[in-house]
Amino acid sequence: MWWLLAGVLLAIAELFTGTFVLLMIAAGALATAGAAALGAPLLVQLLVFIGGTGLGLLGVRPALRQRFRAAPEHVESFPVGIEGAEGEVLEQVDVNRGLVRIGGQMWSARSYDASQVLAPGERVRVIEVRGATALVWRE
Repeated sequence: MWWLLAGVLLAIAELFTGTFVLLMIAAGALATAGAAALGAPLLVQLLVFIGGTGLGLLGVRPALRQRFRAAPEHVESFPVGIEGAEGEVLEQVDVNRGLVRIGGQMWSARSYDASQVLAPGERVRVIEVRGATALVWRE
């Protein structure tokens, strides 16, 4: 019963780590719970636990990590078509900071031209996006 409890708790704990280590230990504990249910002596249970965990860590875990680490072919870092879109200044925009509304979403913004200071209510056009910041120009 202890092996079964340990396996379930380790599998739940894996949900918080995402490393697949606890999952492999849980698999070893669950396999051992099966051996214990069949009446295996303690030495055999320990061997099943070590063998099951070892096989999981050395054989299954690398395949799982590779499968879940594979990057998607293309990930949009910002909405398609935002460059060139019009927006409205919500908070003063200068070369250091600001806030604009573009297509119903609020974006941090900076002035594309260092000499421009844009007041709330002004219309702007997005020239470029750097990270999560839109570089804007007065319309």
